[in-house]
Amino acid sequence: MYDLPLHLWYSITRLGGAGLTLPLALTIALWLALGYTWRLALAWLGLLAGAVGIVALTKIAFLGWGVGVRAWDFTGVSGHAMLSTAVYPVGIFLILLPARARVRIAGIAIGLAAGVAVGLSRVVLDAHSPSEAVAGCGVGALVAVLFARYAWNARPGKLSVVPVAVSLLMLAVALHDVRVPTQRWITHVALHLSGRERPFIRARWKARIEAPRRAPAAVLPRDAALGPGVA
Repeated sequence: MYDLPLHLWYSITRLGGAGLTLPLALTIALWLALGYTWRLALAWLGLLAGAVGIVALTKIAFLGWGVGVRAWDFTGVSGHAMLSTAVYPVGIFLILLPARARVRIAGIAIGLAAGVAVGLSRVVLDAHSPSEAVAGCGVGALVAVLFARYAWNARPGKLSVVPVAVSLLMLAVALHDVRVPTQRWITHVALHLSGRERPFIRARWKARIEAPRRAPAAVLPRDAALGPGVA
């Protein structure tokens, strides 16, 4: 499996990008509101927002203050792994909600497998350590399972599964390569809150070299801290 061509790993990892998964999540919420109840839609968005908050807080803590676990090479929960492991199982669950319990369980399992594949791709592409990918998959899976349990006995209205499935599939195809600079935004927030001009970087942090609080502008251009290499 690790012998897949590099372009395939990149294609898999893009399935977890915020530019794709967040629109899917909002579309899921819209269908829940239209076909079921606003309570289900708000429950879904609330669970996902909590997970997004966990991802953001762990990354901000590391980038701004160097908070992490060196023994596990952990610098923050993987957002790609979390979003994909949360969104895809719930999307499939929504499509299969009128179906029998076994079919729904199988659909959730397929969605979780897709999320795990995204998490694995983050490790293969050196975007995250194994612990960060596992944490992301764990948080996302918890969101999906909690929501599925909450919505398990929901009674479908007049909503047909066809427009739901078609809309989610079309979004997945149309937005597959859309990229949102979430890492850059989180880094800006971390630097603003911590008062630093440079974020903590994994290699220096593992070597126990603290990132300098201030750096001369001539040595470090404004955007240099936000390039590749930031955990």
